[in-house]
Amino acid sequence: MGLQGFFARHPVFTHQEFVAFSSAEEPRSVKTLEALLAYHCRTGRIVRVRRGLFIVVPPGVKPNACPVDPYLLAAKMSDDAVLAYHTALEFHGKAYSVTEQFQYLTNRASRPLVFRSQRFRGVLFPKKLRDKKEDLYGVKESERAGLIVRVTSFERTLVDVLDRPDLGGSWEEIWRSLESVEFFELEQVIKYAILLGNATTVAKVGFFLEQHRDTLMANDSHLERLRECRPNKPHYMERNGKRAGRFMAHWNLVVPENVSERSWEEIL
Repeated sequence: MGLQGFFARHPVFTHQEFVAFSSAEEPRSVKTLEALLAYHCRTGRIVRVRRGLFIVVPPGVKPNACPVDPYLLAAKMSDDAVLAYHTALEFHGKAYSVTEQFQYLTNRASRPLVFRSQRFRGVLFPKKLRDKKEDLYGVKESERAGLIVRVTSFERTLVDVLDRPDLGGSWEEIWRSLESVEFFELEQVIKYAILLGNATTVAKVGFFLEQHRDTLMANDSHLERLRECRPNKPHYMERNGKRAGRFMAHWNLVVPENVSERSWEEIL
């Protein structure tokens, strides 16, 4: 395939991928490989995003004008990266609005990275999932520009953005985005919500399914299984601050008025 073939097939690549390819093609010393990367950075064929991560500049394009696929970049930020939260909604084409912030799940703590106005943030897999070795529950593989990207499914994403609304946008953003998904496999939603082990999150999922029970075909059996795992006492839907809202007794959940009423749908 040759080095140019590698660049053509890897618009975003890691140092490890470059070493693996080069070693298979023609064994070279570490010093030689580093010199090759440095040379192509100097000539503008590739751009170093951060240590160990590079993007390829298409022929005839200036490095500072090179388009970057942020989903590929996020997927390469760590060797265990999984696109998640609002980024998963965007990847699936279901986000109500697009942002310049991209989240990925990982088991490695790292600082957020800003690259060309886009912010990439690694979020640790939930501890309870790690303890149960269920990190990858509801994770799918998808192809993008010839590369494999891991991303959370619709079902896991629904639960994740309700569990961490700070990573999903405003409540209106979360609601409108999830409402654009035509179908959820509810058994997977329920299993994952319970697996996550957070009673408040279970209640939020139950409330969402109940509010959309007709469109999502959520029946009493679905809701009852979630109700069995609800909080024992009233919990606020929003983690930060006890914001006034409507108390949903059967979920032991205090829901902000704008969410319970979907006030963003009002015609002014």
